[in-house]
Amino acid sequence: MDPSLLEDDDVSWSPPAGWMRITTLDLHIAGELFRVITSGFPDLPGETILARRRHARDHLDHLRRALMWEPRGHADMYGCVVTPAVTPGAHLGVLFLHNEGYSTMCGHGIIGIATVAVETSMISAREPETRILIDTPAGLVTAFARVEGGRVQAVRFRNVPSFVLALDEAVEVPGWGRVRLDLAFGGAFYAYVDAESLGLRCTPHECRRLVEAGMAIKRAVASSRAIRHPLEPDLGFLYGTIFVAPAEGAAAHSRNVCVFADGEVDRSPTGTGVSGRLAIHHARGEVRPGEVIEVESIIGTRFTGSVVETTTCGPHSAVIPEVGGRAHLTGRHEFFVDPDDPLRDGFLLR
Repeated sequence: MDPSLLEDDDVSWSPPAGWMRITTLDLHIAGELFRVITSGFPDLPGETILARRRHARDHLDHLRRALMWEPRGHADMYGCVVTPAVTPGAHLGVLFLHNEGYSTMCGHGIIGIATVAVETSMISAREPETRILIDTPAGLVTAFARVEGGRVQAVRFRNVPSFVLALDEAVEVPGWGRVRLDLAFGGAFYAYVDAESLGLRCTPHECRRLVEAGMAIKRAVASSRAIRHPLEPDLGFLYGTIFVAPAEGAAAHSRNVCVFADGEVDRSPTGTGVSGRLAIHHARGEVRPGEVIEVESIIGTRFTGSVVETTTCGPHSAVIPEVGGRAHLTGRHEFFVDPDDPLRDGFLLR
């Protein structure tokens, strides 16, 4: 067979009528995957992003599974649907998807969608910096894309108010004993645990044990106490466990490994996780406003983080964190959903 017959310009095949066609742009942000759905996904009704999140969960969850799960994705896939903005003056809205459902906020996703918005001319780029207002389920987020020659060199974003829910709590975790942890919100709620206290290292070869411990801690905390957001009930759930460890690279502050959703492992330092960390460090007097720290991921990539200002969220003292990183596009896809395919809605195998 002549391989040239498979070149794009020569392929005349089209899927049969009745097949769904969904296109995406894929990228990574500090190593973490991000699949941006660019066409083919049904419109999401609702006056807020949280209302659209509820509609997607109740009526379109088969499409989340089809695009995140095998055979089009895998157990650690992550993505988003771009929607119209809901806040006057905002540029766009975004709904985040993962293996279990729909995130309330996603820092690496904000860096990714800001990069896509500029580099695909979804919004008009300005050099040296383009300001992008993005509606998320957790609220309005402001991103700043540093642009040179039409390319995004980095993105920093100011997150929603982030706050500490509890410091130095302890919970009994089956198989791991009594575990001390902090609870904080950075767009999602996490339990923060010192990895060394459990005999764990935040490295790739420990990934399986980190998942086992992270999910055990998440289940134990969720079953032992209420997790409530003071302003929005839909934000009130424990999203994951973040293990904190010493940095392994020069000049970095520390290392994060986030185990979230149904045992996903974030390859990036986790933007919402860094936001929660900043709230914790600020509450303890360990990070001053304006001080920039670099946090490593499980693979050694980094996000920057700083406290821009202090505020409140309901009864909680809070901070406005700023987190920064860089995205790289990796591919463009056109997916088909054959209505006769018994696995059309996807499956998971670990």
